[in-house]
Amino acid sequence: MMDNRNFVVRFRRYTSICALLLVTLLSATTPSLYAQSAPPPAQHRPTSTPYSGDLSIFETPGRDERLHINRVMDILAIAPGKTVADIGAGSGWFTVRAAKRVTDTGVVYAVDINPQAIDYIDNRVQKEKLHNVRTVLSKPDNPQLPADSIDAVLLLKTYHEVAEPVTLLRNLRSSLRPGARVGIIDRDGNGEDHGVHKQVVIREAEAAGYRLLEEHDDLVKDDKMDYFLVLGLK
Repeated sequence: MMDNRNFVVRFRRYTSICALLLVTLLSATTPSLYAQSAPPPAQHRPTSTPYSGDLSIFETPGRDERLHINRVMDILAIAPGKTVADIGAGSGWFTVRAAKRVTDTGVVYAVDINPQAIDYIDNRVQKEKLHNVRTVLSKPDNPQLPADSIDAVLLLKTYHEVAEPVTLLRNLRSSLRPGARVGIIDRDGNGEDHGVHKQVVIREAEAAGYRLLEEHDDLVKDDKMDYFLVLGLK
């Protein structure tokens, strides 16, 4: 009878030890399984629908003065011999001004996701006899620019339309030369009203590997709504 009782006691101890080992094993492995699982999908902030109407709307008289575009180009160090990217080029309004500034010794890439804008700019530069402009039909999240080629970039009233801004800025990085300056001129807003808050832009740029170099809101903020940020690589 005693032998049976000893057996039962030993069996219970054995099963308890096995259960304890199993719990320990599961607690050790479960965190690693969670760590290997994919992160939840990123939340996309609201953006505005890219403009696809009459491109001549960007050619309003006095726009050069209102945007202080020559001073903007000074700040972005756009000069003869430089290579510039106009992302979201639209009608090519900034493209042609940058092309004249860099002269035939430089290059301007007019980048847009709208094929009609690309055709419009191609016709425009041909009429204006600008031989230093290259048009690029880009992707919404990739400007499709050559590697290590760009000295200055401007996104002029375009950033609020970019659906994947962090990805776009990350894909832009490989195209930038050392010391390249990236300018963003936009309007304060909620993303859906053809504007985006300045602090949102700064946070997204930091997430993409950029740092804020300068702010020049005084140049483009006559109505207290626009801002001008200058970014550089970290």
